[in-house]
Amino acid sequence: MTLRRQIATAVAAISVLVAVTVGLLVHQAMVRQHVDQARSSALAALDSSLASYKLNRTITGRTAALDDPALPARLRNLAADERQGSVLAAGPEGEAMWAAGAVQGGVLSVRVDFTQDRQAIADLDRIILIAVTASVFTTVLAGVMVADRISRRLRTAAAAARGIAAGRTDTRIGELVDGRDEVADLAAAVDSMSRALHRRLEDEQQFTADVAHELRTPLTGLVTAAELLPPGRPTELVRNRVQVLRSLVEDLLEVSRLDADAETAYLSEVPLERAVRRTVTLTGLTEPTVTVAGEADAVVRTDLRRLDRILGNLLVNADRHGTGPVLLNVDGLRITVRDHGPGFPDDLLHHGPQRFRTSVRERGRGHGLGLTIAQGHARVIGATLTFTNHPDGGAVATLLLPPAAHQPPPDPQTP
Repeated sequence: MTLRRQIATAVAAISVLVAVTVGLLVHQAMVRQHVDQARSSALAALDSSLASYKLNRTITGRTAALDDPALPARLRNLAADERQGSVLAAGPEGEAMWAAGAVQGGVLSVRVDFTQDRQAIADLDRIILIAVTASVFTTVLAGVMVADRISRRLRTAAAAARGIAAGRTDTRIGELVDGRDEVADLAAAVDSMSRALHRRLEDEQQFTADVAHELRTPLTGLVTAAELLPPGRPTELVRNRVQVLRSLVEDLLEVSRLDADAETAYLSEVPLERAVRRTVTLTGLTEPTVTVAGEADAVVRTDLRRLDRILGNLLVNADRHGTGPVLLNVDGLRITVRDHGPGFPDDLLHHGPQRFRTSVRERGRGHGLGLTIAQGHARVIGATLTFTNHPDGGAVATLLLPPAAHQPPPDPQTP
């Protein structure tokens, strides 16, 4: 149940309970008042009739009677014990308040009609019912409006928070949520957290860019010096490690540019199947290590260099951390890369690629810079890159390219 429904239900229940309670109290008070008035009138008339009867043996009063056959049995028995009393009871002529007392020769009783009082009580009950219904409706309507406003502001705050979680750390909830209540306090707290997170991310990005930039100069010297070493096994090892370091620095610079949203896609018409085979060739992987299958006539509008980077990183990652063969399938605008290894770790499936983490045990968890760069380039060209595990085993990376202007969007449910 949503918060709006919870608040509306609570307001409705409380308003109904209060209205019914007040209505019952008013009803009981009104009944008691009419009964007390009728009883007082009946007893006063009885006292007058008893005094007149004892004085001159005559019955006075329009409703007084001696040994009235309609007198309730309870009251008759009370009078037989030489006591006076009154009772509200129904009779042949309608509901009435009876009062009776013993006299010489019988029971003297007085009857006061209660029909009009009962009608007045019924009229009051109708008024109470109308008032209760109107008050409940008004209260519930006001509660729904208040709950809707709170719920709408909370949904706005939640949408902004999801945007922050998605990477838009410059989003501010306080600009979307008005008021000075607890919701506004929550928005201010989230904005403070977002600003702090934004600053930390900027500092991290700047640090990464600075480190990569500062490493470039000494790295260039290392590359030059390695080329001047005499041939031999030690030289090959040095050159190999220098090349690894050079690749790492270039990846760091690439990550910093992607994080800063400083990249621009240059789109062109590309035969997809041919471009995919070209990428496989650039990676140096051959059959049976990589098997390519798919449509041969699909043409997409994308950035070929970035597409090479994305698919190249996916293929290398599948070959390095998975088990062959690696299957690359092209289905319309959807490209899937699957290996037959242990699959992606749960951390990557839930949180996505994280830099400087790899599925290799000695280097921690995650998948390092390769998948991070692939996801960044996919974002630049407007594609969607997702990571899952195949039911039969193996990791599956799916790249969904955006449709061209003349193409219908792909069905997201298509496997």
